Amino acid sequence: MTPPGPRLPRGRQTLLWLGSSTRVMDHCRERYGDVFKVDLLARAITGPGATPQEGSWVFLADPQDVKRVFTADPGRVLTGATNRFLEGLVGSRSILVLDEPAHMTQRRLMLPPLHGDRVRRYAEVMSDVAAAEVARWPRGEPFPLWPRMQAITVEVIARAVFGVSEPRRLAYLQGLLRNMLNRMTSRRWLIAHSLRASIAGPQRAGAERTRSAEVLLGPVDQELFAEIRSRRSAPDLDGRDDILSMLLQARYDDGSQMTDDEVRDELVTLLIAGHESTATALAWAFERLLRHSDALERVRAEARSDQDDYADAVVKETLRLRPVLPFVVRKLAAPMELGGYELTAGTWVAPCAWLIHRREDVYPEPDRFRPERFLERPAGTYSWLPFGGGLRRCLGASFAQLEIKEVLRAVLARVELRAAQPRSERIASRFITLAPSAGARVVVERSVTPGRMAASVPAESVPA
Repeated sequence: MTPPGPRLPRGRQTLLWLGSSTRVMDHCRERYGDVFKVDLLARAITGPGATPQEGSWVFLADPQDVKRVFTADPGRVLTGATNRFLEGLVGSRSILVLDEPAHMTQRRLMLPPLHGDRVRRYAEVMSDVAAAEVARWPRGEPFPLWPRMQAITVEVIARAVFGVSEPRRLAYLQGLLRNMLNRMTSRRWLIAHSLRASIAGPQRAGAERTRSAEVLLGPVDQELFAEIRSRRSAPDLDGRDDILSMLLQARYDDGSQMTDDEVRDELVTLLIAGHESTATALAWAFERLLRHSDALERVRAEARSDQDDYADAVVKETLRLRPVLPFVVRKLAAPMELGGYELTAGTWVAPCAWLIHRREDVYPEPDRFRPERFLERPAGTYSWLPFGGGLRRCLGASFAQLEIKEVLRAVLARVELRAAQPRSERIASRFITLAPSAGARVVVERSVTPGRMAASVPAESVPA
């Protein structure tokens, strides 16, 4: 027996999904329960060449079902297969598109630079980049914060991940990265990219996708390979703490190094995964805080005492209410019982952060922005999922959360902001992420002088 779901034709379901995926998920959960199926035109979601099966997703909104998926033998639940549409961008050696055992082999090499004390070393870079960006913001006139957050995350990646700091080279690399990322996440480019592959036909679709990716990535790849070759021979390689340098020093069990191609694929993976999602989460954090004055003032007050517990709770609550990636997808390589349904091998299942984060039995008053909930009780392993979970949990989760906290504190220490409009911004889909519909528009009221923190702003009456 298959899970229930809308009986509309795939084309109609796809149009509704593209119009508002969150509305579709909310409706299906209300009507069908914690396990339901959505049938979409796969080519509209993952591009030409996708099969109908790849557009049929079984959503999971119960933490116990999610736990079963995340703790299953990785040979029975595949992730790389569901990310194959990204291979033209991130490369065939990216941890995003690999399954076991190749995935874990690469993951072990990438994990050390992205966790523990090594991640905390980047806090100063994140704060400095944010401070320099704030100085360029207009005063007294509305502007969207989201592109400014993108500028910050690109520079942080260029400095902390790629290890580039020389001003001219940094500016050039940032320009290349911004151009690539803006085009890659542009709905217009994605539609044109898909149309070209469709026109080329099934036999040539793969070659057309590769050509489009090469046009987009070519200039970036040229710079990355040049930087990799140069860095390998750098006399100070073992004294550098950027992620590129640490990857070049990493060794497999047999003592061999990562090849240039492997390093390139993982760098592009970190770039794509860490830029758009972190910038969007930052935009949402400000969009929520500026409409909840008590929380805003508490972040400021905490910063004066050099603490970050409440800022950490704000990050978690923002990602609960506004998860940038609303769900992850896994492919069952063997049958599995979930929610009372016996799902066959080949089924695509979607542990859904968007729905689990809104369960009232897990999060009382789920639509209310209340960071205090994460001071009262820690985030649950299978009920707080903005970074996925299990062996495939996002490698950059610690890096991203640190960056959001540091940027929040750096901005609020320097300017008083207010929302450009009192009403909450709608949730808009951009590629596979959920972003503020107006880009989190704000107004800089005034600069904050040293030793003086800004006054609070009126809170919005709407709870979320």
